Amino acid sequence: MEKGMSPTSQFVQPKDEEYKLEESGKRRKILKDDEHKVVEDRISKLPDQVIVSIVSLLPLKEAAATSLLSRRWRYFWSSTMTLNLEFVNFEDRKTLSYFYQLDDDIREQKGHEYVNWVNHVLEQHRGQSIERFRVIFFLDNDFTSSIDKWVQFAMEKRVQVLELDLLTAWGGFNDDDYGFPYKLLGLEKGSASTHQFSGIPSLSSGGYYNNIGFKSLKVIRFQHVGVTGELVEFFLSNCPLLERLSLTFAKDLVNLRVIGPSIALKYLEIKYCQRLRNIEICDANIVSFIYCGGLISLHLKNVPLLVDVTYYKWNIYAEFTRLVFNQLSPCLSHIEILKLDIRGAVYNQNHVLPILANLKHLQLLVDADKCWSLARLASFMKAAPYMQRLVLGLGFGISSVESAKTEKAAKCAHYYLKEVEISGYRGHKCCVKHVMYLKKNALALEKMVINLVRFWCAPTGYECNVLAVNEEENARDHAIQYLKQKMPSTIEYVCL
Repeated sequence: MEKGMSPTSQFVQPKDEEYKLEESGKRRKILKDDEHKVVEDRISKLPDQVIVSIVSLLPLKEAAATSLLSRRWRYFWSSTMTLNLEFVNFEDRKTLSYFYQLDDDIREQKGHEYVNWVNHVLEQHRGQSIERFRVIFFLDNDFTSSIDKWVQFAMEKRVQVLELDLLTAWGGFNDDDYGFPYKLLGLEKGSASTHQFSGIPSLSSGGYYNNIGFKSLKVIRFQHVGVTGELVEFFLSNCPLLERLSLTFAKDLVNLRVIGPSIALKYLEIKYCQRLRNIEICDANIVSFIYCGGLISLHLKNVPLLVDVTYYKWNIYAEFTRLVFNQLSPCLSHIEILKLDIRGAVYNQNHVLPILANLKHLQLLVDADKCWSLARLASFMKAAPYMQRLVLGLGFGISSVESAKTEKAAKCAHYYLKEVEISGYRGHKCCVKHVMYLKKNALALEKMVINLVRFWCAPTGYECNVLAVNEEENARDHAIQYLKQKMPSTIEYVCL
């Protein structure tokens, strides 16, 4: 193994000695019978490309560790088709919280260590192509030159999945975010037309990446990467296989247009882009649309394949329910999955929701302690008569939820709802009332899931505190000791 590429895992010989490592490094299986043992060498029979495919399934550091097995295996890892450049596991809350709490100088030093490691890996890579290229670390525009080279490397390798998952010390908006390298595309920032797709440069018009990379690109996931609407349109127009696009904390994104049946895009996710003002999706083959952020102007037209919509806002707007149904009106008749954050939206009994005839899965984030919370829940149940699964996220106001007086809601018999999940359960009276109302009115109910975790809280590490843990434990005790006794034996009861 090359210097600097230290493996993080070792191959441990099983205790039953069914396997052994010979001096050559080959791993051989011992077939046992009553009288003798026969050593069968299977791995050496595999073609190199098959072994490379297997090694590509391993985490990168473990893949590099396979170079110790034998001379033949020494360079297999360097042809891996998956470059998931994960130096540490940021999905672990404690690890992420640790990095947030570091001094800026120390965090920057670790950033340089990460950059050196990535550069070392890329220098040793021998494969002609890669399926996935992902970087994830605390990096900003101070590391622009290195990240630009990584992007260039990925495109030259005809990458299929390109992920720049950059993190910031504050976990939110940052004007120092890395900006995508326009010049590598033969573009100048802001030069492309914002009015027509015909004004967006194509690969044939010049630029470094003529005929390189874009024909293979299927997935783009950017976090804390500065991109504009023009750049997004460039990707949509020049990447014929691009089906998934995810942009999170894209500080330069103001207007986004997805227009035309020739565009391959099917899954669009836009989250926390604070300067975004307008999204237009027209004559497109979009199947799933996820939006999380401030109120925007959303224009949908001729999107017959759109069946999965998520709309989470971060500010309070009293008329949000009316607004969102107006914006989604072109797809309401065929939508199957709908996820909404309606906290802060005032319930108006005179506003009748449109019928969602094809809706199968509804997820609502609600104010559980409002006096009209059950009445609004009933209105959604009426609007989705064929709903089969309901996920209810229970949020609470600043005032004490124990003093809230929830008004009784009229009966709303539902004949198709089979599964209910209550997320963020805390054992308050208003929570119990929601559970009891659903148990009583969902006549076909088969399963009730009580989930203490609040799915809408991003795992940034800040929520991982003693108070939250105590709340969840108390809620768990209440759900097991009290709520479970209220459930009939015909309903499967699960407490997560």
